[in-house]
Amino acid sequence: MTLTNEALVRIAMTNPLNAEISRRLPALGLNQCMLTAGCLFQAVWNRQSQQSTAWGVKDYDVFYFDDDLSWEAENDVIQAAQRLFHDLDANIEIKNQARVHLWYGQRFGGAYPQLESAKDGIDRYLITGTCIGLDVVTGEVYAPNGLADTESGLLRINPKNPKIELFEQKAKSYQARWPWLRIIEPQPS
Repeated sequence: MTLTNEALVRIAMTNPLNAEISRRLPALGLNQCMLTAGCLFQAVWNRQSQQSTAWGVKDYDVFYFDDDLSWEAENDVIQAAQRLFHDLDANIEIKNQARVHLWYGQRFGGAYPQLESAKDGIDRYLITGTCIGLDVVTGEVYAPNGLADTESGLLRINPKNPKIELFEQKAKSYQARWPWLRIIEPQPS
């Protein structure tokens, strides 16, 4: 079976938290609101491993894009989300992608470009097959690298964010949970 956008959504929504978060998120009225990262691709890996699609999901990432770069504006969104999701047993991480360049270097080291959209943030995940987002308003899947690596369990460094040490840490943490995943060693440039 080839993993299609429709199949990805169908699999991801079997995780009740994904379904409920996606249902409620539009109420926040966020620009470019995307459910993204592990809660989506890990559902596929879990299904292939005969696990619950929610197994091992540490957090539910939500990206949006707001030109207001103040911490206060982002914190207002975080607080509104906490009220909206107060009854869910989930760690929901909401990040304004317009602000990432302001804190990334201090948290992870190295420069980070100022992003132009929420999709730009997804484009820069460390592993190409994890660059996946779901627009919660339109239901469209954003997967700039396609879904073949996700389906095949290939962990390949993202040339748009070639941080080898961070890639190796992330890939090994995934492989520890899903031993069948294969790490494609980065080639020196």
